Amino acid sequence: MNEPNVAVLHSPQLLADAFSEFISASATLEASYRDLQREVAHLSVELSERNAELTRSLQENDRMRATLQQIIDSMPCGVLVLDAEQRIVTINPEGRRLLGLRSARAKTLRELSEISQIDFGALVTETGERDNEICLTSLGKKRWLAVGRRELDDASAARFQSIWILRDITADKLAEQQRESARRTTTLAEISTILAHEIRNPLASLELFAGLIEEDRGDTEQWVANLRAGIRTLSGTVNNVLSMNGDGRKRLVPVGLSQCVKSGVEFVQPIAQQAGVALRFSPAESPITVQGNEDALRQITLNLISNAIRHTPVGGSVEVAVRAETRHGTVRGIVTVRDSGCGIPQDLLSHIFEPGFSGTGETPGLGLAVCKRLMAQHRGEIRVQSHVGQGTEFELEFPAL
Repeated sequence: MNEPNVAVLHSPQLLADAFSEFISASATLEASYRDLQREVAHLSVELSERNAELTRSLQENDRMRATLQQIIDSMPCGVLVLDAEQRIVTINPEGRRLLGLRSARAKTLRELSEISQIDFGALVTETGERDNEICLTSLGKKRWLAVGRRELDDASAARFQSIWILRDITADKLAEQQRESARRTTTLAEISTILAHEIRNPLASLELFAGLIEEDRGDTEQWVANLRAGIRTLSGTVNNVLSMNGDGRKRLVPVGLSQCVKSGVEFVQPIAQQAGVALRFSPAESPITVQGNEDALRQITLNLISNAIRHTPVGGSVEVAVRAETRHGTVRGIVTVRDSGCGIPQDLLSHIFEPGFSGTGETPGLGLAVCKRLMAQHRGEIRVQSHVGQGTEFELEFPAL
């Protein structure tokens, strides 16, 4: 075994070098320690600031949550919030009142359905987010609720699945019923006024002619013709009122256009004879079949011809024609009613189809409005051209089968 070199261990130079290295390492460690202290102090300050910011954020969230809850509680409509398992997360006081939950407790939507007598389960299965109107009866009184559902798709609100909004619309429903009742009363009054206005003069004429026929003063044929004209005028007036105020649509079937228009012309012929106006009809060269209603087509013909006769002086004429035309690649049935009357001023043409509009004020203004409505039901169009002092032409266009 070799002994260590004592001379080497006790060399002053080696000891000095070792001590120098120790001093250098100590200085480096001391500097690193000071840097670490500064970093720890900086992190401590930053952590303190972050903690303070987090505390402020939590306090703000609490304030916002409390404010939001106050807003929900004070809303005039009911608010119901459910989670993904259809458990009730919150329900505001108005919602509890509307659903009759003053003392009862409900934790799930199923329990809420049993207590409130509203089938929320059925409302959940319905597609869309439209409001559903529900009528409830309590103590013999009816009330209506509008129940709407809004799904939440935001991933940050995964705790909530849906929000239900409930509104008491009883007052609106009652007001709607009152408006409908008032509308019907007003309509009835308007119908009564129109009928009284339109029927008064023809009835007086009918009574006169009936008396003349009874006395048999000789010209019975002419008086019978006048009676027929008056009766058909009354029939047209009643049909106009019913068509204008009725809700039912006409049943459409394949019909011959020329035959229907001819029937209407024959129906109104006594009125033209009484007025001293020549009424002529030109049928189509070949049959034209349209989807229509015979009574409605006759009513349109009656209204247009009666209107033409009313504005045509004695000795004038009204010509009715039916023809087929190809427009936009399809066959159309065209009916024209042309008169030689006084014509319609240009500034009135845009108003003649409005219900109640009358250029002279002598009629209730229903005839042309009824024509436009019936043409719409036939998927047809009605157009007019007129020149003051030269006459007026109405054109009806029907899609042919």
